[in-house]
Amino acid sequence: MRYRTLGGTGIEVSVHCLGTMMFGAVGNPDHEDSVRIIHAALDQGINFVDTADMYSTGESEEIVGKALKGRRDDVVLATKVHFPLHDGSRNQSGNSRRWITRAVEDSLRRLDTDWIDLYQVHRPDHTTDIEETLWVMSDLVSQGKIRAFGCSAFPADEMVEAYHVAERRGYGRFRTDQPPYSMISRGIERSVLPTCRRLGMGVLTYSPLAWGFLSGKIRKDQPIDLTTGRAALAPHRFDPSLPANAAKYDAVERLMEVAEGIGVTLPELALSFVTTHPAVTSVINGPRTMEQLEGLLKAADLILDDTVLDQIDEIVPPGTDLYEADAAWQPQSLADLAQRRRPAADR
Repeated sequence: MRYRTLGGTGIEVSVHCLGTMMFGAVGNPDHEDSVRIIHAALDQGINFVDTADMYSTGESEEIVGKALKGRRDDVVLATKVHFPLHDGSRNQSGNSRRWITRAVEDSLRRLDTDWIDLYQVHRPDHTTDIEETLWVMSDLVSQGKIRAFGCSAFPADEMVEAYHVAERRGYGRFRTDQPPYSMISRGIERSVLPTCRRLGMGVLTYSPLAWGFLSGKIRKDQPIDLTTGRAALAPHRFDPSLPANAAKYDAVERLMEVAEGIGVTLPELALSFVTTHPAVTSVINGPRTMEQLEGLLKAADLILDDTVLDQIDEIVPPGTDLYEADAAWQPQSLADLAQRRRPAADR
């Protein structure tokens, strides 16, 4: 296992990070089996574990807490805050001081730990001043409840804004970003990754298998089960009858040929590709089963040469998205009509 320093924090993390979104009711509801998978990852040299309070409504954090008993000092633990855990809860979501100060205590309790190494703002919140968020996060560092903080899926311009607010007000700054990144979703290469490099931010990317599209199990002109796994969570991303998915299927077939040409699986190729970018610190693997973990770990020592990377660039050009990687969330500037349309009287 290789290790890299996380965003100037001095904290060394494994190039492969264990993502735990699939542990709990959403994926693997068997706590004992999930704990075994986490232990297997740690035994193979992974020292970086990422979760979030909203994964299975806190259940994932509880599973991680069980798994880390007796091993906490050896693990860099990351979790996230932002999304509501219950529908219709007022003032129980977002990036406000009011919510974050409560949410961090709940996460600490579920994780059964005294501190969180990396506490991340799961998405931007345009109802809360970024100054407010940086202020409360800085206070949590001072209180010893978190060691560093970062953001997730922030646009480049908002990371720059946060950086300057922190500098002007004397607050701590975002040390990391967690964006989606894969061989068929490369849009962040345009501005997000270059911005992270300029600001000295670490990057831990998620969805390297493009929600399972690069798992090797989803092939063109072959039947697809849309009732299980990630396909059940977002069947529209996989439905072959939708024209928008045609480019993904075509790219998968060509990328499969690249993988076979160098004697590796498509998931191994996908994971190694992500870690090649100089801005990326760690790639998040999110297995549901032990078999999936073992397959993903085969990519830990794989390094791609320029010939292979050139082939991938020919199939999916740099900076190109073949699908909307973060379709589960829209920025307020797009979701809120009032931010996109002038009032009728002013048109």
